[in-house]
Amino acid sequence: MSLVVAAIVGLSVPADEATGLKSAVCRILHPLSGAEACSSGDYAGDGDGDGGNGDGGDGGGGPGDPFVPNGDPFEPARCLLSQDQTKTTVVIQILFIKISSSETVKLQQWSDGTVTLERVKETGGGVTASISAGIPGLKDWGGSAKLSGTYLAGSGSGGQWLFNGNKTGDPQADLAANLEDAQQFTEYLKAQDECNSRPAGPRSSELGMICGYHAGKKKPDLEPERAPDVDITKTSTEASGNVSFGGKFKSNGKSGKDAGKSDGPKDLGKISGEVLNGTMTEDVVVMRTNTGVNAGKITFIYTFTVKGSAGLGGVATGERMQQVAVTYDAAAYDQEEKDGAAHHPEKLVITTSQEAGDGGGVKVEAGANAGPVTIDVGGGGGSTQSQIHTESAELILDNDTDSTTVEDWLRGNGDPASNPLPSPSDAAEVPGPDASPLERLLHDKGKLSKLDYNANTDWWNASLGIGFGISAGQFTLGFKLFGIDITHEQKTQTITGNPTYATGPKSGGARPWVEWKNCTRTKPIPT
Repeated sequence: MSLVVAAIVGLSVPADEATGLKSAVCRILHPLSGAEACSSGDYAGDGDGDGGNGDGGDGGGGPGDPFVPNGDPFEPARCLLSQDQTKTTVVIQILFIKISSSETVKLQQWSDGTVTLERVKETGGGVTASISAGIPGLKDWGGSAKLSGTYLAGSGSGGQWLFNGNKTGDPQADLAANLEDAQQFTEYLKAQDECNSRPAGPRSSELGMICGYHAGKKKPDLEPERAPDVDITKTSTEASGNVSFGGKFKSNGKSGKDAGKSDGPKDLGKISGEVLNGTMTEDVVVMRTNTGVNAGKITFIYTFTVKGSAGLGGVATGERMQQVAVTYDAAAYDQEEKDGAAHHPEKLVITTSQEAGDGGGVKVEAGANAGPVTIDVGGGGGSTQSQIHTESAELILDNDTDSTTVEDWLRGNGDPASNPLPSPSDAAEVPGPDASPLERLLHDKGKLSKLDYNANTDWWNASLGIGFGISAGQFTLGFKLFGIDITHEQKTQTITGNPTYATGPKSGGARPWVEWKNCTRTKPIPT
């Protein structure tokens, strides 16, 4: 198991991104891989639809956003109160090629009384490979460990709708009314999908018009605002490992005319359950906004996630996410790329989260062998209750000095090993004498916030695989001829605890944490 863990943690990051996020990736990995990985130059670079998504506050005041909250300018304008997310993922594998398709639907309640509904479809393709080994002394009982690696590149499209039409001056009343509109609009979208999926046939166009007419009746009185058009591209790198236990089916090795002879027992198949697994994922999302107040902006979002579970079906689960989002003026960025000039970011958001929980469930796999060919069928489901702690730091870069400081950090100028990803929580403390320029900038100007959520996740999985394998001692080398894996996950998270933000620096330099009134003034509504 130590080899599996070491392989997951030691996965090298993909090729450098144009924004110079590579050295920032190294510093994100720094707590896991140690300073040596950064200082050795292995990660040195010349140089944010479904983990964290910045589940903390939306500070406002970004490029093109005229809103400035009353009172303390360091207080973010709003926070996420609750989120209902449903995600279905289908992965098809043919030999070493993997094709992935997913659809995510989010319903979000915000403390300013607004509600957002988001639906995004992502498709991607890439390569994958795996290796497995029997656990010495337990191989005959089905004890095995598996390590796999995947690289996917893809894109996403979809829509987001803002429900902000009810404005009474009372955020709580507005939230209730806007949520009702959002739920009604969701029913309209479902009805519209049914109309669009009608099979072709006689009078199909007329029937489609009638269906659309009745679907339109489900629209709320106040139609939502359609979010700006955004082009999304995404690349993902994943490494995973698991340990399973079960039982094997064996023949006595006697058959046919030579039934009296035996060449030893043969494996016929197995049944096993996953008791321990870990996954490390790196996502880079590029978003170009074409319309709206942020038209002409390009944002790079880098997300690094490590998660795992222990126990049959995941009795205990844990996840840690770190995310860096950087926004540029798209036209200026493209020209700077063309000229080989330095970039000038306009906004930086750093988000971290930790999730821990437990629950019941089961995930099992059964297989049959026909010589070197194997057929595996798996599935399972369960429910997990967890707690999520999220911290966020936002910087509006409105001058060249601050912009250069962030760009230098992204590109790893200086000593990257001594310049890890700053923690939003640590940014509220008085900077030490060895603090980096970015750490000082976050302390002086960053909007810092903390949030806690209770979450419930229900999931199910089904899979089928046909493979070809060759045993070599304890190890099994092989590949899938064909495989399909379907996962459905529904996750609800609701704010709890005491939402806080850090005020501006006080006497002595510290930034005290105080009640986040723009967050606590409104309570989430159960759905």
